[in-house]
Parts: sequence; C-alpha cells; structure tokens
Amino acid sequence: MARYLFYLSQDYSFHVLRPLQATIRARGDEVKWFFEGDDVNRNYLHADEPVIRTVAATREYNPLAVFAPGNMVPKFIPGLKVAVFHGFDVGKLNRRGESDHFRMRGCFDLYCTQGPNTTGRFRSLARELGYFHVMETGWPAMDPLFTGTGRPMPAAKPTVLLCSTFSRTLSCAPHLHDAVSQLSKNGNWRWLVQFHPKMPDAITAKYKALQNENLTFVETDNILPLLQTADVMVCDTSSVMAMFLLLHKPVVTFRNISPGPWLLNIAQPDRLEEAVTTALTRPSALMHAIEQFIDQTHPYTDGKSSERVLQAVDRVLAGQTPLKRKPVNFIRNLKSRSKLAYWKP
Repeated sequence: MARYLFYLSQDYSFHVLRPLQATIRARGDEVKWFFEGDDVNRNYLHADEPVIRTVAATREYNPLAVFAPGNMVPKFIPGLKVAVFHGFDVGKLNRRGESDHFRMRGCFDLYCTQGPNTTGRFRSLARELGYFHVMETGWPAMDPLFTGTGRPMPAAKPTVLLCSTFSRTLSCAPHLHDAVSQLSKNGNWRWLVQFHPKMPDAITAKYKALQNENLTFVETDNILPLLQTADVMVCDTSSVMAMFLLLHKPVVTFRNISPGPWLLNIAQPDRLEEAVTTALTRPSALMHAIEQFIDQTHPYTDGKSSERVLQAVDRVLAGQTPLKRKPVNFIRNLKSRSKLAYWKP
C-alpha cells in the first residue's frame, strides 16, 4: 500500500485535496494530512482523515509523495514534492512586479499544471532550471464539478455570488459594499457572499452585518456548491473567478488588473447593477469568449484530473530523474525549521 501526505497551510487546501484523497483511496492506498502553522481550521477536517502532527512523524511515515496547494514544502519533509496549486493564474503580480504563479522557490520536484496557458511557461522554466518536471493534468479541485458530486443549493430567483481577494489593492469588497447593500434590499436577486480567509476582519464584519432575507454570508472550506448554485459571480482579480468561468457562467469583475473579453469589467460601483443584469442575459459574444478561455485554462471536463496527477507521480517515481538538484534554499528552510520547530537532519 502506497503512502501519501497532504501539506496544508490554508483552509482552501481542503477542497483542492479531497478529490485527490478519494482517488488515492480508490487505488487502495493511504493518505495523511499535515498542517503548517495555525491558519488552518482543524474543524473542517473529517473524522476519517488522519492527521500527522509533527515533522518527526512525517519522516517516520515516509510518504512516496507530498502534495501541496500552497507555494512551498520544506526540504526536510520526505517524499516527492508535488505542486497542485491553490488557484488559477489570473495575472496577479507581487511587489516586484512578477507573477507569483510562476515564481520558482526551489521546493518542488513536479508541477501538475491546469491547462495550456500555464503549461508552456512552466515547461520553459523546467528547461531553463532543470530540477523539476512539468505535466499537464488538470486541477484536482475541479473534479467534483464534472462528476456530479457537488451539493448545489436550490434558489427561487437569480443568484449572485460575491467573492473577493484579501489584497488591499485588488479587493472589490471595500468598494462594492454600499452597492451590494442596496441591491440586496431591492430583492431582485439572491446574494451569496464568500471571502478569502485572509480578508480583514473589519470588512468581513461589515458584510456579515448586511445579511437579510436576500443576502447570506457564507463561511466554508468548500466553495464548489456556491459556484454551482450561482448564476453570476461578482469578483475582482481573485482566481476563484476562473473556477466559475469553467462552468460556462458569466463573471462581473471590479477593476480587474488583466481584463479580457471573457469578463464584464467595471470601474465604478454604480455600474454593478447594469453589469449583473447584462451578465444574466448571457450575451453570445461573452459566452463565446468564455468558451475560448476554458479551452486554454482548463480543458479537462472528465473529472479525472486527480487520476492524472497520480499517474504523473508514478511516472516521475519510475525513473524520470531531473538533470539538476534543487537549490539549497538555506534561508527558506531555516525559516521553515523555526516555524515547525524541527532542528534534526
């Protein structure tokens, strides 16, 4: 029986990894969970999901591979390091003006990419750096959307899902509060609100205070049922909008940093009602652009991305050895040792 490890640092990892867990178990293999730091809500863990609580225990467990939706895995965690991503590339840049989605931190042996628009860039980096593999698999988090295992919530009228990133410079939440408040009182649409777990508490509290018969604030580790329920999403530059587009549904964005024809982008809050109204009509030009976006971002609709991820791991473990060793990453690993209180070899 093969052993695998899930390495989590944020709550969003649960919905990314559970489809992969189901596929591992269907193979007759075993997986355990490991939490980095205190940002993961342990209450989201299911009773049948075993946890490894110390680094020493992960080394004793000695998994074949460790899967991480986050940006890194410490070198001293055993197993093939596999990046499965926590979202799609939506053009976000870090403080240096670089794309975080393609930032190489020297942690991973294998990147399992989601679609053509990211695979090419990762393969180019693999040829340049030489210490990791790249295989296009699709994203495990999407599997339930295409296998009917989600849990849609019924709605009697059009449903608008408001999502927002936590970044102060990118977040739509502070700007759209008053408009959403007014539109929810009108009662024409049902509103669901769900924010990134790092959203400032003050903003979260303001939206929770808006709750009424037409607006519900949702706290969850699994956004998929919300995506399936909603007819339109309102968002900013959060990668969750790409997940929604994969369902062939329109997205209204507020000051998106890289708007394309597949989005209805607005710059002022007073345009929100008009944009949502337009989105609900599903204009043909918009829907055609969404189809093209899907083809490039995540063309896999068979619900078997988790299987492809495990097959990619199998191929790498079967003998595809990188040309170079991973960077030493002395400072990064020192910080990880301090955070996880592990100082042994």
